[in-house]
Amino acid sequence: MPLIQVDLARDTYDKHHEAIGDAIHDAQIAALGIPADDRFQIFSPHDGGELRFDPGYNGVDRRNLLVIRVVAVHMYPVSTKQQFFKAVVERLEPLGIRPEDVLISLTENGFEDWYAGKL
Repeated sequence: MPLIQVDLARDTYDKHHEAIGDAIHDAQIAALGIPADDRFQIFSPHDGGELRFDPGYNGVDRRNLLVIRVVAVHMYPVSTKQQFFKAVVERLEPLGIRPEDVLISLTENGFEDWYAGKL
């Protein structure tokens, strides 16, 4: 049960939040093999000046910032995580969201760290 948190500019949220949510969820299904009904997403739109970033960090031409934080149970090899990252940016690109503007962090923990409505 990955938990997805998305921080993004308010105008991007207003235009695309449903499609962004679908893109991330579809990437999870394709790359992580989660069930289709395993969807938990939190969107946090931000006004101008609230998302601060270095536009050239790590040699990337960053013009905007869309942050995706994923918390998941520790079970994915590095190659699967990289497939997920690639699947996300490929699905966001048709929305006009450049791969260079996406930052994804996948943090893992144990099964014992989750409660999802029942024990």
